[in-house]
Amino acid sequence: MTTQSDVDTSRRRFVKGAAIGLALAPGVVMFDLARAKKPDEAVTSAVRWGLLINANKCADCNACVKACNEEHGLVGHGRPQTDPQWIRKVTARDRQTGQVMSLPVMCQHCETPPCEDVCPTGASFRRADGIVLVDKHICIGCRYCMMACPYKARSFVHEVLTKQKPYSPRGKGTVEACNLCVHRVDAGELPACVTACNRDGNKAMVFGDLKDPDSEISQQLTRFGGKQIRADLGLNTGVRYRGI
Repeated sequence: MTTQSDVDTSRRRFVKGAAIGLALAPGVVMFDLARAKKPDEAVTSAVRWGLLINANKCADCNACVKACNEEHGLVGHGRPQTDPQWIRKVTARDRQTGQVMSLPVMCQHCETPPCEDVCPTGASFRRADGIVLVDKHICIGCRYCMMACPYKARSFVHEVLTKQKPYSPRGKGTVEACNLCVHRVDAGELPACVTACNRDGNKAMVFGDLKDPDSEISQQLTRFGGKQIRADLGLNTGVRYRGI
């Protein structure tokens, strides 16, 4: 029988493991060295990490998707319905104006995540800094969270996994989703999708602290605004969009 103490211990082990960053390689961008978290340092609510995506700049490219797949070792098997997909590109059309937009959709890192509410084991949880994670050690694969997510942002692992990334643990029979590259964020780096968008895409993504009024993401939101997908649900998402 799993107790709350067991669940809390598993969560701490998972977060501690996810916090171990890789050694910096040439060209890796650090968004704020002062915010790099030490492995033994507790996560706090002093920050809330968020992502702003400019649909006006986002073109029909897959730089973010490719970077995510490479960073986390997401290998497809030619079955779109079951292949892992932490970011998917969605084409949206305004029925009135005919405007067509291409934008990435991933876990929206809600302030009140529906996935957390329905998870029977506590495997789906939100860190104090706003990043929503799945503890693979206690996920039983019931997929309630997949049904609860209004963004269809979660995948179920059907295949036996090989060549896993040590900083991004996965497991057959568990659910997974975008974790904002928590291992990179804790090391003071940008998520892989943002780095790729800035380097190989159209610089449509801005990552930063939503609680810091001086951060680039906060300044852009203040100046230009940003919308939530399904704002009517009142989830206060950490991912916002411009131009939708």
